[in-house]
Amino acid sequence: MSDILLEAKNFGVTLDRTPILKDLDFSVREGEFLTIMGPNGSGKTVLVKSLLGLLPHDGDLKWHKKPRVGYLPQGLNQTSVRDMPVTVHDFFSFKKLKQDEIRKYLSLVGLERSVLNKRAGLLSGGEFQRMLVAWVLASQPNIVFLDEPTTAVDISGGETIYSLLRDIWEKQQLTIVNVTHDLNIVYAHSTHVLCLSRFGHRCYGVPKDVLTPEVLRDIYKTDIKFYTHEGES
Repeated sequence: MSDILLEAKNFGVTLDRTPILKDLDFSVREGEFLTIMGPNGSGKTVLVKSLLGLLPHDGDLKWHKKPRVGYLPQGLNQTSVRDMPVTVHDFFSFKKLKQDEIRKYLSLVGLERSVLNKRAGLLSGGEFQRMLVAWVLASQPNIVFLDEPTTAVDISGGETIYSLLRDIWEKQQLTIVNVTHDLNIVYAHSTHVLCLSRFGHRCYGVPKDVLTPEVLRDIYKTDIKFYTHEGES
């Protein structure tokens, strides 16, 4: 069994005297792909930021090993830099990498070296997200936090990004903490899931064990139906 990398006990966050999260107990083991899910307003981004030390928290938070953290925050997309004369190469210049190192990370996410001289704001949504993933990996993290990394791309593009992330996760032996609304992503890629809810209900564990229709109804306050695709056991 893998070693525990991060452990939270009686964990909570209060902002402006308003409790956002409370009494969370979970751990993240090395090599896990943990997904944080829940409806809007349930505190997913707040949790990620507090785990990173960007927001204050209550309770215990312990890193059992010194982390090398990579973080891809929510809301970064090509439209936010569309009017800026910033190339892909400019993005990586802050990392102080050699040209061959930049090309290596671009290749890792399926981008050709020719994108280096392109303006980042003129990339497609999928290309931009791939570039951001490469940029995060260039720091050589052992744990990566991703806050809804596919919000700026369409469904097929999002599936491609997650297939890419899974491949990198397996090859690089990373630990990933991911935020998403997409149940398909949770089942397809996550080893564990942490559920948050505005109504106080939470679950934590292996997706197929804890994400029952009853639990999902409690979290989202709506009717949930499961469908089995042909060919599934």
